[in-house]
Amino acid sequence: MGISKKRIVLFIIMVLLLVGFVSGILYLKGVADYRQAVRETTFEDINISDIPDGVYVGEYDVNFIYAKVEVTVQNGEITNINILEHRHERGKAAEVIADSIVDEQKIDVDAISGATNSSTVIKKAVENALKSRKLTTF
Repeated sequence: MGISKKRIVLFIIMVLLLVGFVSGILYLKGVADYRQAVRETTFEDINISDIPDGVYVGEYDVNFIYAKVEVTVQNGEITNINILEHRHERGKAAEVIADSIVDEQKIDVDAISGATNSSTVIKKAVENALKSRKLTTF
């Protein structure tokens, strides 16, 4: 009876190791997919002066980083960007990029050092907002 208990424990340990190994592989693949999605993100040249006045909502998701923004356009200019949601690794610093977009009146501004991936996701969410249907009008 002692031998069968050892076999059961050994079997359980082997199953747990296999589950851990598979989980690790899936996590690493998810990280690789997320990094590729960020690398492949491009921005369209949107003429903000062509955007009707209103408040627009957009989002962008690359698994590990997600942003949802609300963009206010008035008189052909972005007057405010409100970050409604931002899931990030260590990219909280990127949230100041919204101010740069408003200041420069363009989406593809310089990324925030140390938060490049979050910067990209927030910028793409702003672009998606401007390309979306209007949420409300003034």
